[in-house]
Amino acid sequence: MKNQTKRIWCYSILLIFLFAFCSTAFANEKNEAKAPRIPLQDFFRNPEIAGYQISPNGKNFAFLKPDNHRMNVFVQAAGQTEAKRITNAVDRDIYHYFWKNDQTIIYQQDSGGDENFHLYAVNIQTGENRDLTPFSGVRAEVLDILPDKDNELLLVMNQRNRETFDVYRLDLTDSKLTLEVENPGNYTDYLTDNQGTVRLAFGKDADTGNNLVYYRAAAGQPFVQILSLDYRENVTPYFFSGDDKKIYIGSSLGRDKQALVLFDPEQAKEEKVLFEHPEVDVAGAGMSQKRKVLIGVGYVTDKLHRQFFDDQTRQVYEALAGHLGSDEISVISWDKEEDKCIVLVRSDRNRGTYYFYDITTDTLTKLGDTAPWMKEKDLAVMQPVQYTSRDGYTIHGYLTLPQGRAAKNLPVVINPHGGPWARDFWGYAPDVQFLANRGYAVLQMNFRGSTGYGKAFLNAGNKQWGKKMQDDITDGAEWLISQGIADPKRVAIYGGSYGGYAVLAGLTFTPDVYACGVDLVGPSNLFTLLKTIPPYWKTAITEFYERMGNPEQDTQLLRDVSPVFHADQIKAPLFVAQGANDPRVNINESNQIVDALRARGVPVEYMVKENEGHGFHNEENRMDFYQAMEKFLAKYLKPAA
Repeated sequence: MKNQTKRIWCYSILLIFLFAFCSTAFANEKNEAKAPRIPLQDFFRNPEIAGYQISPNGKNFAFLKPDNHRMNVFVQAAGQTEAKRITNAVDRDIYHYFWKNDQTIIYQQDSGGDENFHLYAVNIQTGENRDLTPFSGVRAEVLDILPDKDNELLLVMNQRNRETFDVYRLDLTDSKLTLEVENPGNYTDYLTDNQGTVRLAFGKDADTGNNLVYYRAAAGQPFVQILSLDYRENVTPYFFSGDDKKIYIGSSLGRDKQALVLFDPEQAKEEKVLFEHPEVDVAGAGMSQKRKVLIGVGYVTDKLHRQFFDDQTRQVYEALAGHLGSDEISVISWDKEEDKCIVLVRSDRNRGTYYFYDITTDTLTKLGDTAPWMKEKDLAVMQPVQYTSRDGYTIHGYLTLPQGRAAKNLPVVINPHGGPWARDFWGYAPDVQFLANRGYAVLQMNFRGSTGYGKAFLNAGNKQWGKKMQDDITDGAEWLISQGIADPKRVAIYGGSYGGYAVLAGLTFTPDVYACGVDLVGPSNLFTLLKTIPPYWKTAITEFYERMGNPEQDTQLLRDVSPVFHADQIKAPLFVAQGANDPRVNINESNQIVDALRARGVPVEYMVKENEGHGFHNEENRMDFYQAMEKFLAKYLKPAA
């Protein structure tokens, strides 16, 4: 579900900062001093501070900070240095929170990684903490924070039916929940207008997998289907125009790359193209909550770029660039009057620095560094690269070379991203920096099926798990070898989720390419993966079948690309890590491949964390995983050689 916060740039990649494009000519690092060996804990410990947000009245800051190894919410008054902890997370970090009003913060938390999130409200003065959705086995998410209503918000919840989400209005004064929109069974998401009324619903056709769009002109009226779109189309509604008559959307209808367009829901057609890029999709848009105007659009080529439509916002960014001498800047939180804001600066070698900016006085105040113990000069440069797949696709990616070592005959870690319908970005990545510090070159790639490069590139990955998608990854390894960068005998593959699947597929289907592999919560059997998906994903199951394969119609395909059925082809050592409570990739996915390999005597290490889900989020578990991974890679890649 998409959280319609409506206060900041609403595309998730806003906080990702990408480096200017480099060709495939690599800097020779031999004249640069070799980086000191940085303690493993410094890469994977919780940040010193994170997630700053300013209160609506601009008088207080909230932020996340570790307390007894768990991220908790703290509040401090603007201009003061003392902060007060207002949450008491003990078992699980708090990651997501926001100001509801000047006295109330809402945060989200699950139990042991089960992803059944509850919403909590805490009063910053009294410390009173309430569970707003105290329902076992139910997932709640915020749909609209309703910034113009101090004591109401809209949330979606699968309390009535675990497979579908209804919309509820929550009254914070008495915690009363009122059903706002009952899901007929196939709605997957919603969009509100500027008054907080649900005006659009998005659904799935169970037979075709088509994406359906429903519209109503006002509350109380029935939703009417206005669009039926092939699942291969790429359409993303962002928000309503200031007069609530039109909608700003990202659309690939009639084009390959998603463009920012103004959409008329009454006529069910695009009215005007506002921005498009010939190479990449738009990555989101932003609006001013106060002035109800479109402020800009983002897109990612070599880095994140912004096209402004609003002079006031453009001037803020220009002023910030003048102060900071950098364009790797994002305004991540505004006060209600939009004359004060929180600014975040990041790069490939800076985990993040926060500032408070008073626009009226043009005063910039540093709030703190996310990882003050890290020195940028000791970290590695992440270089954008590209190579050509065996069948002619341009594959974009990022190469990080160990500092102070020539780019020749290096041990390499191939690191495909998860999703797979996602992408990698340029920016600070703790695992990548850790590996580079230990002497490994790291290659990340946006293989076909990744998002951001148009619908043709995305859909070229359909039913290509373990096939052409995997070929793109293999071609990256072969490209590094052909460039002389990689030692062909010291190439490993490491990834999480779909990236973990790619690890298993790489060791299975190209057993001579990799010296070893590290799989974090990766599926090994696509039959059981599709069978055990969370119940609230079932409305999209037809699209899963189209993109991965239908267990009944594509039985041979799924069997061919499921590593567990071909484990006899694996010969390289494998390290598997799994969360016992993972709702997306069931623990049996890992059990199956581990059992199959151990039966054959293949070296396999297995780590299970009982209090984790899809990935390792608790600090002590991250430490355990990367310590084991460091020993594993050192044993089989010998980075000092």
